[in-house]
Amino acid sequence: MKIKVGVIFGGETVEHEVSIITAVQAMEHINRDKYEIIPIYISKDRFWYTGKMLMDIDVYRDFDELKKYAKQVVLTKGKGGFYLQNTKGLFRRNITDIDIAFPMVHGNNVEDGSLQGYLDSIGIPYVGSKVLGSALGQDKVVMKQIFKAMDLPIVNYTWFFDSDYADDCEKIFDDVKKLGYPVIVKPAALGSSVGITYVKEEEELANAIEEAMKYDIKIVVEKAVQNLVEVNCSVFGNYSNQETSVIEEVTSDEEFLTFSDKYIGGSKGKLRGNSKGMINASRIIPARISKELTKQIEDTSKKVFRTLNLSGVCRVDYLIDKKTNKFYINEPNTIPGSLAFYLWEPTGKKYSELLDDMITLSIKEYKNKSKKTYSFESNILSNVGVKGFKGKLK
Repeated sequence: MKIKVGVIFGGETVEHEVSIITAVQAMEHINRDKYEIIPIYISKDRFWYTGKMLMDIDVYRDFDELKKYAKQVVLTKGKGGFYLQNTKGLFRRNITDIDIAFPMVHGNNVEDGSLQGYLDSIGIPYVGSKVLGSALGQDKVVMKQIFKAMDLPIVNYTWFFDSDYADDCEKIFDDVKKLGYPVIVKPAALGSSVGITYVKEEEELANAIEEAMKYDIKIVVEKAVQNLVEVNCSVFGNYSNQETSVIEEVTSDEEFLTFSDKYIGGSKGKLRGNSKGMINASRIIPARISKELTKQIEDTSKKVFRTLNLSGVCRVDYLIDKKTNKFYINEPNTIPGSLAFYLWEPTGKKYSELLDDMITLSIKEYKNKSKKTYSFESNILSNVGVKGFKGKLK
């Protein structure tokens, strides 16, 4: 009997379309002999849909017109399993059961632990990092604070809330000046290079901060790395074991890798329906770095993975000063674009095998977790009467 995999994607996030690309790519490569694919699409207005039509990327060119052919659903726990139920009509009817969920979401409101928390609350097994790792991997401020505590290499930075900027923008300007220009201004909890600005001088800072605040209440300003080379390394595993992919060198004509570089192949047009996701970016595999630096980045990637308590596949992005040969962690991607499959293929692992390994690992983790104790049999409520609690809680 085939394992029913619910592939969840979309959501109210600026990386919505990127998530669609990742999911459609993956659904095309999941082993159909072993798994039955159940697409679960979360629209930008947060409604959930299912239907085989959702496996075709052309559907999303005009989803508002075509969504009437999909089924609006909710994922819930029922007797004997987990089900997608229809949300229309007088009675909720189970449309299909699901054995395991596979989140392929990017960005805030979904990748940041929000979706994972819901899946945990109903108890369904799912692929990838859990709530804590997902949340830490999304918030660039907390992430950096943890990396600093673990003595992992990061660039100098400062951060603030939008309310801090409104109360005393001059203090913010002074803090940034201490970093030294150029700097990079970022929303704290976004990905895919959305809302990021490279700032060369103080006159440009206010506009960059205003741009970042369109997307987040928390802003990060980082000292820009000079003589920049960007490399990425993917990690697969969990807390007990990690393995690394080849390291890629990603090239760009800009000061940093932009959204266009990643998903539109450098063109100035809109995100294409036939985009290949992160594989669109210009890259050199393996990266043109020394064996010593390669080993250091591989070891650091494993430490990042374990420190943030990640699981499944992650991609850790790095910034290298090619003159000093120093490297810095840019950020981990807990659910990387295209699941970073292109970094595993050079190792001999096909995309279908990577997906199979991710699902298999999550099933093992679920079984191990099921052996732990999460509740106690207790008669603590036996003292609660009609007029209220008469006992004493310690």
